[in-house]
Amino acid sequence: MRPVLFALCLLAATSSGAATFRWSSQGDYLSADPHAQNEGLNNNVNDYIFERLTTRGKDLVLQPALAVSWEAKSPTLWRFNLRKGVTFHDGTPFTADDVVFSIERAQLPSSNFKVYAGPIGKLRRIDDYTVEIETPGPSPLIHELLNSIRIMSKAWCVKNGALKPQDFKTGEETFASRNANGTGPFILVKREPEVATTLRKNPNWWGIADKRFEGNVDEIVYRPIKSDATRMAALVTGEIDLVQDPPLQDIARLRQDAKVKVIEGPENRVIFLVMDQERDTLKYSNVKGKNPLKDLRVRQALYSAIDIEAIQRQVMRGSSRPTGAMVPTISRSFPPLEPRLLPHDPAKAKKLLAEAGYPDGFEVGLLCPNNRYVNDERICTAITSMWAKVGVKARLETLPRAQFFQRVDQFDHSIHMYGWGGAATDPGFTVTPILHSRDGRRGDFNSGRYRDAELDRIGEAAEVEMDIPKRSALLLQALQRARENIYTIPLHRQVIPWAMRANVEAVHRADNVVTAEWVRIR
Repeated sequence: MRPVLFALCLLAATSSGAATFRWSSQGDYLSADPHAQNEGLNNNVNDYIFERLTTRGKDLVLQPALAVSWEAKSPTLWRFNLRKGVTFHDGTPFTADDVVFSIERAQLPSSNFKVYAGPIGKLRRIDDYTVEIETPGPSPLIHELLNSIRIMSKAWCVKNGALKPQDFKTGEETFASRNANGTGPFILVKREPEVATTLRKNPNWWGIADKRFEGNVDEIVYRPIKSDATRMAALVTGEIDLVQDPPLQDIARLRQDAKVKVIEGPENRVIFLVMDQERDTLKYSNVKGKNPLKDLRVRQALYSAIDIEAIQRQVMRGSSRPTGAMVPTISRSFPPLEPRLLPHDPAKAKKLLAEAGYPDGFEVGLLCPNNRYVNDERICTAITSMWAKVGVKARLETLPRAQFFQRVDQFDHSIHMYGWGGAATDPGFTVTPILHSRDGRRGDFNSGRYRDAELDRIGEAAEVEMDIPKRSALLLQALQRARENIYTIPLHRQVIPWAMRANVEAVHRADNVVTAEWVRIR
């Protein structure tokens, strides 16, 4: 991919004390199309450029952004009043047309956000600064759904042939995947894949007058540095200001360096394994004519063979919290789900495999990223060893995150690692996208492709239940059903450290987003 310059007027002057903020992690920014790839780092960078109707404060509570107020006109009809005087980076005024266009664009088949945009329903422009939304039914999550969709300029998309989202899984390249035009606090200046992405402060951002720009950053340079040693050396020498994913084995040493500081906290993210339960013949396996992963006993065996506590001690160095739940946030989980369903028991795993007809085990592929989650490749290496002890020979394949997510989206796997989480903490954001069957509207991230009509029925009932206790009971029932059938194998929730230069002040939120507007460099 060639470096692309976005033709914009750069800032003529910088504010007093303005600074360049240089930060890094293992992976790269994948796409400038805000509806193409729902992945943490990609969303983080796109949030510098694009905005949503609402934003999140330091406590992750929703706040007005491009919408200043809203009200329910009926259980299925909402009216949103939009912020006036906002312009896109190219000077085009922001209006209701952009909101209607963006959400409808995010509902299209190539969107990686249609599982959120679809349930929003139909939009109507009332006037330049008023939009009405008619949901398919009562929607307890309407505000969370809207917070998932970034707003684009309709005029810019029409002009540049960007009417539909980039199809990331096929490797499609589009104008919108290489260029960007949002209303956000930073302007995309230069994107060099696998080298650096540069952004400059938007002097016309409405949030400056609204006192939302609390830091002194006027330029962001994001650098993907895959090598742990190189990335950390860049931090220690002052070439980089912040590293989002310092190696866990380096944390103790970094704490002793006066030029560096470490802050950490639990992330709203659960790490788990996904198993192909759709194909009749399993890919990357020596079992022909059948799929062992469709057998509950095999899934129980794979789960029982994994020593999750050992992974916490030896691989994660204590920086994980083992869980049996698929809910990213422990505060929104349910106590009955938290302990692992089955204990670590290799003997039991061997017995279950024999009962299922695999007394000598079988071969299977294990696909993992090597630069997305904390110690992802090392976790998968440990699991491969644990499965080998019960006769399951996993052929481990690790890939950079861009290629990894394309393989997952194409269902080119037998078992793969996955992570799920972010700012939205409601369990419904797991049940509908991850656990529901894939039906074109839900289950977009159910890459194991199992189908469970009863789980779907329960989940769909929760989607429209406005009574909080009744809805919680439905969500618990759906999560319990997925747990008992071992549709996925939950491992742990991540604890995320950031390492930064001592002169850097940054806000560490539970969604692991580096918010540059709040960064101050002394």
